[in-house]
Amino acid sequence: MLIENMNWMQVEQYLERDDKCVIPLGSTEQHAYLSLCVDKILAAKVAEDAAEPLGVPVYPVVPFGLAHQWTAYPGTVTVRVETYMALLRDVLDSINRTGFRRIVIVNGHGGNTPAKAMVSEWMMDNPACQVKWHDWWNAPQTWAKAQAIDPQASHASWLENFPWTRTADAAMPETDKEMADIAKMAVLSPPAIREYLGDGNMGGAYQKSDADMQALWDVAIAETRALIETGWA
Repeated sequence: MLIENMNWMQVEQYLERDDKCVIPLGSTEQHAYLSLCVDKILAAKVAEDAAEPLGVPVYPVVPFGLAHQWTAYPGTVTVRVETYMALLRDVLDSINRTGFRRIVIVNGHGGNTPAKAMVSEWMMDNPACQVKWHDWWNAPQTWAKAQAIDPQASHASWLENFPWTRTADAAMPETDKEMADIAKMAVLSPPAIREYLGDGNMGGAYQKSDADMQALWDVAIAETRALIETGWA
């Protein structure tokens, strides 16, 4: 159930029997040869595929996030931390006002995780609500499956290379890339990060078989669906 396919009366009817919803969070940033909207695409699709059999409404994905390190790459969009926190707080306030009390945030971008602290603070101010923050790609079962496929996995590597995140006519390098030094990157400016990484892949293979990627996806969807459906206080 996508909010974009519902009218307000249908939402009101849904809330008479349930109070769960899902909010996907993404980002628009460089992903080497993959789409600039990888994090947006994956967060939305994880949320939609997981929630659809449950009949739980899914809000439109928030397409912009905290992507400051990638701003030397054309096409990247970032927002300031205070802007992002204010936006998410306003979103949570709005859907709480509507009547949703059990909310799953499906996050598709590691840079957005500072907002987890704000979400905890928001729950302190709204004790009738429960919010689960779900970094879908490194949730326990999903990350274990990724490690079983290849422990060398990173930003813009095979880990994010699904049929639905590829760009037309972009040929992937066939050799693995050396893993980036995360500690070194932490003290580099955006232009220096671009000079260090080059194409933007942070290390590992660029692509795995579609069968491997589907197997990873199946685990991610099952794990996310269980989170939406169960474990509420």
